[in-house]
Amino acid sequence: MNSFTPHIGADSAAKERPEIRQLDEAAINRIAAGEVVERPASAVKELVENALDAGARRIEVAFADGGKTLIRVTDDGHGMAPEDLPLALSRHATSKIDGSDLLDIHSFGFRGEALPSLGAVGRLTITTRARGEEAAMIRVAGGRIEPVKPAALSQGTVVELKDLFYATPARLKFMRTDRAEAQAIGEVVKRLAMAEPFVGFSLRDVSGGGEGRTVFRADPENGDLFDALHSRLRRILGAEFAENALRIEAERDGICLTGYAALPTYSRGSAVAQYLFVNGRPVKDKMLYGALRAAYFDFLSRDRHPAAVLFLSCDPHLVDVNVHPAKSEVRFRDPGIPRGLLVSGLRHALANAGHRASTTVAGATLGAFRPEPQTGAAAAPPRVYQMDRPSQVARSLSYAAQAPRPAPGPVQGFAESLAAPSARVEEVIEPAPESDPTTLPLGAARAQVHENYIIAQTGDGMVIVDQHAAHERLVYEKLKRQLAENGVAAQALLIPEIVELSDHDRATLLEHAEELARFGFTIEPFGGNAVAVRETPALLGEVNAGALLRDILDELADLGESLTLQARIEAILSRVACHGSIRSGRRMRAEEMNALLREMEATPHSGQCNHGRPTYVELKLADIERLFGRT
Repeated sequence: MNSFTPHIGADSAAKERPEIRQLDEAAINRIAAGEVVERPASAVKELVENALDAGARRIEVAFADGGKTLIRVTDDGHGMAPEDLPLALSRHATSKIDGSDLLDIHSFGFRGEALPSLGAVGRLTITTRARGEEAAMIRVAGGRIEPVKPAALSQGTVVELKDLFYATPARLKFMRTDRAEAQAIGEVVKRLAMAEPFVGFSLRDVSGGGEGRTVFRADPENGDLFDALHSRLRRILGAEFAENALRIEAERDGICLTGYAALPTYSRGSAVAQYLFVNGRPVKDKMLYGALRAAYFDFLSRDRHPAAVLFLSCDPHLVDVNVHPAKSEVRFRDPGIPRGLLVSGLRHALANAGHRASTTVAGATLGAFRPEPQTGAAAAPPRVYQMDRPSQVARSLSYAAQAPRPAPGPVQGFAESLAAPSARVEEVIEPAPESDPTTLPLGAARAQVHENYIIAQTGDGMVIVDQHAAHERLVYEKLKRQLAENGVAAQALLIPEIVELSDHDRATLLEHAEELARFGFTIEPFGGNAVAVRETPALLGEVNAGALLRDILDELADLGESLTLQARIEAILSRVACHGSIRSGRRMRAEEMNALLREMEATPHSGQCNHGRPTYVELKLADIERLFGRT
């Protein structure tokens, strides 16, 4: 079958060829605004960052209708001179860099796009006064700039943005509800408040006119950096986070890690309480979030997430922040250094926490108690029982009289105590006046209830220990130590399994071959794009090597590292620990219970079981007395 294509002449082709045009400045700014100003919260972020770069010590943000009709940012920074205002509204005009070195960036902003972009899609008014200058004001609406005018202002800058996206009404259709946009604005301000604890922040919702209501307020903090940050986090994330957060401080190869990370027993159902900063800039980086997950990998189940506020600081030349207009993504020159620092720094802090568990566990336990029910229409008020507290001397003598008598000879560890014949728990434990184990962190064992829970007395309260969960963690940590010392036993395959991969996947796997071999998984190149699996971890038994390799590749592509093999091996160790630990229902003798408490005190991470749940609950004497109306 013949086909006939008519000849198109040169003149016709020239008419159909699209013409290249130079866009006008207004169109360029509207296009740039689509990248920089995604929603009202993006505008707030740019304006507050400008205020911080101006050296502001107090910043007030007001918004109306979720920021759609009004955003106003007031600061006490150094301001601008009247002649600088028109230039500030020009694209790529900035005072923060000179353009000679795009990596030597020490400020939040540097691209010079925010103000012209905002003026292109809304009605923007800037009122400012620099020291030694007269106050001035400039307006721009839909890209049209008005002349500079005199104004009244004592110091700093006030930026007011009205009717966001009025010049691009199609963008308004993509806005969420006022409430959702207001929440996003609050999140932006809180993140920046974490980054700058010595700066005061105020956020007000002025919808409907008037003074409005204060949504968030954080006054400038005092003290050193860690004290100021701790106080600021208490204000933003709450007292519970502050009480259960560990101080993080580590350094490696010119990169410093500081901040606070919560105990594993203070975990969340989602990743909403994870805040990462690079050189003070809030970032959302998959590699860093993956490192945070890896640090808590051995302490939390997959449906729980750690809470942390972490700051990475380094020479600006080691990190590129100019990879996205919103500047929320960064690229490190050597990604392995910050990832390794974050994992090792967090794991070191968690190990130093020892047996410590979250204080929220005790709060939940006390909350589960119920007062005596009141009946009748005219129920009497709660009765208060006031009794004299014994003196400290009397209490010490009482504790000593109740303390268990240590076994003769050398002190037994928990494993040795288990080897002794079991006996029924006695209600009265022999005294030992010469020692006072209640002064130890987990106190002295007093009883066992329901053949699963150990009741111990401390100097200022009591501890309830889940014997099975606690011993399971102890056995698990011991197995992990043995595994680290002796390595993972590998099982050679009689016939190597050949797995065909793409060229990129093959190269990625071979780059990590040495790391995989540490876990007993040996791979070699096998011609073309194939790899040969020579050995697999003996602990895993029979495995589907091809499926396992693809799972590893998926994690490497997503996070830059793979935890699949480690997860499977440690899951088996966890099951072994579970079956090898004390079972619920086993009666324990006093020396066994005390040996378990002492080993918990000496073992890192013993405050939570292998799934992140607490192994013990500590109740303070003051809280117990309050339950009984003794205070």
